[in-house]
Amino acid sequence: MAIPRNSLRAFLSHAKKNLLTAIDTSQKVTLVVGNESADLDSLTSSVLYAYIRSLAPPSNAFTPLYVPLLNIPAADIGLRPEFEAVFCHANIDVSHLVTLDDISSNHGQQLMPKHTRWILVDHNKLQGVLGQKFSTRIHGVIDHHEDEGAVIQETDPEPRVIEKCGSCTSLVVRTLKPSWDVNTDRYSLSSGAVHAQGDSLTTDANITRTWDAQVAKMALAGILVDTANLTGEGKVEQTDRDIVGYLEAKINLSPQDAAKWNRDQFYEKINTANRDIDRLMFKDILRKDYKQWTEGGLELGISSVVKPLAFLAEKATQDTSGDKEDQFVTTIGDFMAARDLAIFAIMTTSTSEAGTFRRELYLQAFSAGHAAASTFSKEAKSELRLEDHTLEALSEKPGAMQPSSEGPWYVSVFSACLAHAIFRCEPSESSANLV
Repeated sequence: MAIPRNSLRAFLSHAKKNLLTAIDTSQKVTLVVGNESADLDSLTSSVLYAYIRSLAPPSNAFTPLYVPLLNIPAADIGLRPEFEAVFCHANIDVSHLVTLDDISSNHGQQLMPKHTRWILVDHNKLQGVLGQKFSTRIHGVIDHHEDEGAVIQETDPEPRVIEKCGSCTSLVVRTLKPSWDVNTDRYSLSSGAVHAQGDSLTTDANITRTWDAQVAKMALAGILVDTANLTGEGKVEQTDRDIVGYLEAKINLSPQDAAKWNRDQFYEKINTANRDIDRLMFKDILRKDYKQWTEGGLELGISSVVKPLAFLAEKATQDTSGDKEDQFVTTIGDFMAARDLAIFAIMTTSTSEAGTFRRELYLQAFSAGHAAASTFSKEAKSELRLEDHTLEALSEKPGAMQPSSEGPWYVSVFSACLAHAIFRCEPSESSANLV
């Protein structure tokens, strides 16, 4: 049975309460989870899928309620100021989110695999601890990365959509918008939830349109940041453009939102928050947008950062005492050791004062990863159009060995101008993998 038509705020509160009850009483639960980096696109994709699907679940769904799960501990939400910037537009707050903490054994009984089904969004292979425990319980996926073949082909009644797109949220909305539109027209409301949220609108239709506008703005945040407000070279697809138009139409139907809606201003606010990492410590910047996976018997990790390497080197010096040349590499080494990484990469995006867009790739390896890192440095340069790049924080030239307690480091630094270059170094890609 579908849940009553309700605001996103009320839905998330209900979903979180339902999940904790299901764990404690060993009931079935369907979870929608984004990737380990838990960026804005993963957040909006999981919330949108769970919200819309719960309004009109398939008759043979595992459960009628879909619970969105943020793939990080609650403590890491504070590393993402862009979330707060979005939440005020969607009338929700951090307390409404379901995180990894909520599915731990700290909340009564442990979540058992047999009681779950999982839908993946913004990735198509469940990694880490969740992957080890629940990978056989995946029964649906919507993703815009290369298909790794980890999700079964027959996922009925859930979708299996894996295709190139600027934002995963675009694909989620495209897939589920028929259900969304039907429920907007029907506007079967829960009046108690309306009154609890202080809505002062006078008609059911207006209330529903306001709720739709809140959801639409949340969805737009994920799409616009991932596509640079539909200007990202090599990233934007027609699906992104179509869905942005569809979502803006939702906003313009709301009496409360239409007159004051300005997409460019909205994007600038969210994007500014997304790039606001100056207040974070170096180690927290590395944690903010981080992915880890195992390949070829090696643990690999990647952090994506929206500032240049020179900024990170200065950050490392500010956070610790000592020589700049030592602190950058040593701090990264500590980060790697804590996660048992053989190879670690930092991928940066930045714009110079002159307006030139640039990407950089920093690669560091313990002795176990030397061979793979060296091979990648040589073979990927041509394919990804990488150029050797010097960094003031390193006294050695790219490819030099540096001493450490774990054996000598292998360090290599590149710059790239293509929009797709760094993206293609992520774990789902085969041709430019580190191993």
